[in-house]
Amino acid sequence: MPSRKKTTRKQKIYCLLLFLILPALLLSLYFLTNDSRRFHALAKELFYSELSGNTLNLHYTLAFPEEWGFTGDVLLPSYEPEEESGRDGILSTLEVLSHISPEHLEKDDAYTCELLTRYLKLRLTGTAFQYYDEPLSPSLGMQSGLPILLADYTFRSPKDVEDYLHILDQTDTYFEGLLRFEKEKAEKGLFMSDEAADKIIRQCSSLMDPESLSQGTHFLHTTFKERLDSLEQQGLITAEQKQQWIWENDRILTTVTAPAYEKIADAFTVLKGSGVNSMGLCHFPEGQDYYEYLLSSTTGSSRSVSEIKTMLWKDFQQNLSSLVLLLQKYPELALRSPGTSHNFLPSSKGGSSAGTAVSSPEEMLEDLQTRIKADFPPFPETRDDFTPSYTVKSVSPSMESYSSPAYYLTPPVDDMSSNIIYINHRNEPDPLTLYTTLAHEGYPGHLYQTVYSQLYFNQHKVSPVRYLLHYGGYTEGWALYAEDLSYRYARSLAEAESPVESAWFEACRLNRNLLLCLYSLLDIAIHFEGASPAQVQAILKQTGINDPEIAASIYQYIVEEPANYPKYYLGFLEFLSLKNQAEKLWGEDFSLQNFHRFVLETGPSDFQGLSERLTSWKP
Repeated sequence: MPSRKKTTRKQKIYCLLLFLILPALLLSLYFLTNDSRRFHALAKELFYSELSGNTLNLHYTLAFPEEWGFTGDVLLPSYEPEEESGRDGILSTLEVLSHISPEHLEKDDAYTCELLTRYLKLRLTGTAFQYYDEPLSPSLGMQSGLPILLADYTFRSPKDVEDYLHILDQTDTYFEGLLRFEKEKAEKGLFMSDEAADKIIRQCSSLMDPESLSQGTHFLHTTFKERLDSLEQQGLITAEQKQQWIWENDRILTTVTAPAYEKIADAFTVLKGSGVNSMGLCHFPEGQDYYEYLLSSTTGSSRSVSEIKTMLWKDFQQNLSSLVLLLQKYPELALRSPGTSHNFLPSSKGGSSAGTAVSSPEEMLEDLQTRIKADFPPFPETRDDFTPSYTVKSVSPSMESYSSPAYYLTPPVDDMSSNIIYINHRNEPDPLTLYTTLAHEGYPGHLYQTVYSQLYFNQHKVSPVRYLLHYGGYTEGWALYAEDLSYRYARSLAEAESPVESAWFEACRLNRNLLLCLYSLLDIAIHFEGASPAQVQAILKQTGINDPEIAASIYQYIVEEPANYPKYYLGFLEFLSLKNQAEKLWGEDFSLQNFHRFVLETGPSDFQGLSERLTSWKP
């Protein structure tokens, strides 16, 4: 008979603990996996519902949507008056999120969950100001934005061409919805000023110029044919298919799109005069509250307006002091004015003659890619040793008056091989301005930022719902941060041969920062504090801007595009603040490489999220 070992008291305690711990572990695992499943299901549902209702956004987000399960109809969203489902949808989503604990999620999912919750809560606040939004603003409205998106709608397959034509064929219903919205704004006393309305009317006539449409030379004719030529050269379509689509494109442009723009011009002619306020948002009934919301949602900053104003004013004084000291050291700089840098940037290979100058956009981008290596990490490694290509294009002459000085078109998240940077040659940029602009749009700005973060997201399978969360302050603040650094790179090109020219580059940097900071302060003064045109003109006079017409145009632009300047400059200052925080936290481990890697690997976020995540991030 086998002997039986006596169970000790210690063993009994261990057994008891095991029986107590095991259920607790199983319960924790249940909540962990249950919350994770619920979060992934919610994120997937949001991703699909958001993109399936807007084929244009879907195309610019995904190159191959069918591989992600998108098979629905081709749709442009149509505005529905008095729509309440948006608010209800946000409340419903927040209710689901409230039952998901970030502590039960993996690190990246927990961060996404927290971002999504704050993002939706802010959007919920914004639903109270539905009619304060302006989708047809003179500078950034969809009447000028849609043609740009159509002109660069990539054709990878015959289906893309068919989808494009379906989208084009819906431009009338799309703008009809926006016009209903504008009429409702007018009924509520929130329509734009007569001056802004006149700009929209002129734009509509210019953008759909009857002569170029009749001659087949409109940029939506020429860019369409160029894309079809590429498909034909690849053997994906026949000459007959191409010709049939060219006829169809011409038909839709002349019978659908052009009349849609005529209707906008006609509607704004009728609505003109119904605007009751030609000044800042605070002159509307809830305008001050709306501006606070808009400033937060546009910049991604959670600071109060008074905090932001203090931050901007301190930066303005510091830059002004630095500029004064620089002019004292180099008094000859006072005789020059911004935009007069010499017509060369010496080549990084040495020399400064015209033959070895860094002069073309492509040469400048190549130089920037070399110079940023000490400060910025290389792209995350990929299996196929991926290197993004880029093309620098010129804005169509017919779009120059309505386009930014430059812009970068974000590629789809599943195909970042082709990147496009547009340069607006309406006001021909001098070499320094072009160099720093390309840093803003290319390296280490938008192109580098977008491709790096997306490669990292793809590698770590970050939830696709992150693609839906837009943070203007992160995106444009980073690009302005990159532009600011590029002045240092430009100085390193010039300082060996021309110390004065190098000092001039620094003066240009300080001057640009002073102007952007000033315009951001004016944004607050106009929209939150009620500054009048006369008061703004007086402020600008103190800074040396004496021309009344220039002062009036600055005032009018800020009125028409509230929170746009802070999106850039406050975003930039938030990154400088974040960098200072990293220096204190990391001590000897701090480097620009590590700081930039943190920002890029965290990806688009509000600044509260970036600041909180920084505390647990190890360089």
